[in-house]
Amino acid sequence: MAEARVIPLHGADREPLGRRRGAGGAARPGPVPVPEPADPDPEPPAGWEERLADLLAFARRRLQGDYEVDEFGFDPDLTDHVLMPSLRPLYEKWFRVETIGLHNVPGEGGALIVANHSGTLPLDATMTAYAMRADHPRRRHLRMLGADLVFKTPVLGALARKSGQTLACNPDAERLLRSGELVGVWPEGFKGIGKPFKDRYKLQRFGRGGFVSAALNTGVPIIPCSIVGAEEIYPKIGDIKALARLFGFPYFPVTPFFPLLGPLGAIPLPSKWYIEFGEPIATDGYGPHAADDPMLVFNLTDQVRETIQQTLYRLLTQRRNVFLG
Repeated sequence: MAEARVIPLHGADREPLGRRRGAGGAARPGPVPVPEPADPDPEPPAGWEERLADLLAFARRRLQGDYEVDEFGFDPDLTDHVLMPSLRPLYEKWFRVETIGLHNVPGEGGALIVANHSGTLPLDATMTAYAMRADHPRRRHLRMLGADLVFKTPVLGALARKSGQTLACNPDAERLLRSGELVGVWPEGFKGIGKPFKDRYKLQRFGRGGFVSAALNTGVPIIPCSIVGAEEIYPKIGDIKALARLFGFPYFPVTPFFPLLGPLGAIPLPSKWYIEFGEPIATDGYGPHAADDPMLVFNLTDQVRETIQQTLYRLLTQRRNVFLG
């Protein structure tokens, strides 16, 4: 079997993940039906023949090694044809995600998306990545920064690398940002996704502001991102610490349905989600050594955190029902 080519980092604009839209107009009433003007550039719905052809083309590329992998292990061909499509039912049908403020995310060049973290399992990160690839006008890939545990877990670690994730450390983040990539970080870490249900939508500490330092060193904008809906997918009401230590997890959650119902308890509840991208916070006007100023880093970190928290409160007041929106 042929080997995949390894390519250097490049910009985030690649062949978009197609989302098919039905086109065609209704006929006008009258004795002679006249079709209404069609979309000037319609995209026909993908039939089974087209899907089969795409699948066969994908298999041929994999067998021939005719695909690209960058130096972080990111495989856009696998991501767009296997990993992203597997998330579509969750995004569109189960969580019914609505995005707000996508125009605040630049269409090209480096930028850092900073979001709140919740939900016991980090589905909020994968849904944000899908939103960028499926709904952003430029169909950008989101290069997410993950914890060590992600890359130490069998299968999951390999899939994370293939989907464009890398270790949450400043050197990797800065290399991606300088190469023009869109990078995502969830600075609450396990404290955010593992917090009890009673503390939902209350942001935890943002660490020492490493993400702000990375943005300052590269001069890219910071995009605050607020996610509502993820807190309710697995309401965490307890933690079995003995099992957490046994498996090397930061926590072993107890929810109303897990582990009581076994595998069925692992099905997330179908809450209605909103993801809002706030106005960019510029970092390119602070000078070359701005990241060495601890007060500046602290103030920017606090600004990002407060922006996300206030947006969460606003979205929650506008939400009438957890499951209906």
